Amino acid sequence: MGMIQGLGLQSAPAAGFADPNSLHRGLARWNRSRLSPSTPRNDWRLELNRDLRMQLKEGEFIEAFRARVQDEVSAVPTDPDGFIAWFEGLKDTGPGQWDPLFDWLATQADLDQMRWFLTQEAVGEAGFDDLVAMTQVKLPDRPKLELARNYWDEMGRGNMGGMHGPMLDLTVKGLELTPTLEGALWQALALANTMTAFATTRRYAYHSVGALGVVELTAPTRVASVAAGLKRLGVAPKLRKYFDLHAVLDVEHSKAWNAEALTPLARDHPEVLPAIAEGAIMRLRCGEQCFEAYRAFLWAGARASQPVALKESA
Repeated sequence: MGMIQGLGLQSAPAAGFADPNSLHRGLARWNRSRLSPSTPRNDWRLELNRDLRMQLKEGEFIEAFRARVQDEVSAVPTDPDGFIAWFEGLKDTGPGQWDPLFDWLATQADLDQMRWFLTQEAVGEAGFDDLVAMTQVKLPDRPKLELARNYWDEMGRGNMGGMHGPMLDLTVKGLELTPTLEGALWQALALANTMTAFATTRRYAYHSVGALGVVELTAPTRVASVAAGLKRLGVAPKLRKYFDLHAVLDVEHSKAWNAEALTPLARDHPEVLPAIAEGAIMRLRCGEQCFEAYRAFLWAGARASQPVALKESA
């Protein structure tokens, strides 16, 4: 995996750090620990000291990453119509869009290769529902209401069987995937760490609005390709449900996010538009680097070390 770990060191998500591998593994372990529900501990002062050290590392990473995307966002329109047009245009022209990896997953990847890809994606999944919930805190009313509607959909509108997170968990369990920090490429961890930093740090709240919005905008074509590949490989419908659903639902989510969250912010709070634009571009750059790393691994003829899961019947 050494070739992959070295890939993309000059890319924006590497942010100029000499060892992004260690950086993002450390941040990922910290995020997993600090966001897990717990109970009071006697060593809480040590925990606060640790959090301060890690917040400094996280902040240094995000600020270095921001510096690397300034040229891409310097000319973004600041009028509402122009900004929304620019944002929606990212679906076709944004970094990482139409990466050939996804046509290959849909038409050529074998089950072993698909499982390896899904394992990386599972590690890089920061929990869209939780990110939305943390982002909406103290937002202006209309964007806050749109994020609430989005969150309610993520929660299956109150039906446990319709919750999106458990749908993905079902795929992971059904295909016997074992997503671990140790087995993840740092590029996948960088994506999750960036999204988590945005949602948990209030100075990056509008970066999070942009990053989450661009996920809704750009995900449908990619998840549709994954769904097609899983169907081609004979994977049971219940294990494809997460991808089949998001290929359709995210189209509507994106329209609503742009109309009810971005447009009011662009009209009433134009000062936050640079942050929204940065967040969108940074999220796309993270995805682009993941796709390049995945292709480098998969197209080199490598295979995951885990045993191939048996296909389930419908």
